[in-house]
Amino acid sequence: MAITAAQVKELREMTGAGMMDAKKALTETDGDMDAAVDWLRTKGLAKAAKKSGRTAAEGLVAVKVEGGKGVAVEVNAETDFVAKNAEFQAMVTDIAGAAINVSDVEALKAADVDGKTVETLITDKIAKIGENMTLRRMASVEAENVVSYVHNAAADGMGKIGVLVAMNGGDEAFGRQVAMHIAAANPAALNADALDAAFVEKERQVQIDIARESGKPEQVIEKMIEGRMKK
Repeated sequence: MAITAAQVKELREMTGAGMMDAKKALTETDGDMDAAVDWLRTKGLAKAAKKSGRTAAEGLVAVKVEGGKGVAVEVNAETDFVAKNAEFQAMVTDIAGAAINVSDVEALKAADVDGKTVETLITDKIAKIGENMTLRRMASVEAENVVSYVHNAAADGMGKIGVLVAMNGGDEAFGRQVAMHIAAANPAALNADALDAAFVEKERQVQIDIARESGKPEQVIEKMIEGRMKK
């Protein structure tokens, strides 16, 4: 299939790979972006593969805790300039407040904020500020104790990274330490057993391919992979 310049640009931004390497990766994988990222990793050409999990948009995550429930809401904008705008931040705070009473994004869009739905509130703000904005996602947790943490807060209760920790037992100080660790490590699951089996197998294959590219014998590779997968 024909590989477009836009695809090459997107893959370069995701991985930090050079233009020709990105184009070759897409050609080898028939334009499959995820497979191209893995191809670059296998060849040792992805300088920043972690970027592949990031959202290509600016914005803020707001967290709010009431009683035994906590919510985190992500609202995106086109530029960091708007994310620093006081009006935008006030809107995100209002949306987080409305999220306490709903269970998912669709319900949040229809939730009421001062007589308007959240969806209408965002539409009005787009018209006023002149930049596209989207309510991307929300998450909620409930437990005996819920602790929130925002890394590098841009304003009270909001920033680029927001974490919620739900605990039965423990105290706020312990919960905050856990939340800070999560913000730093960005774990995919609570423990190894909770990881998706397909995700684990995909990563195992990538690590095997990386080891084979280095020319290691098969009997050595198996021991290497065991250690790498545990890490």
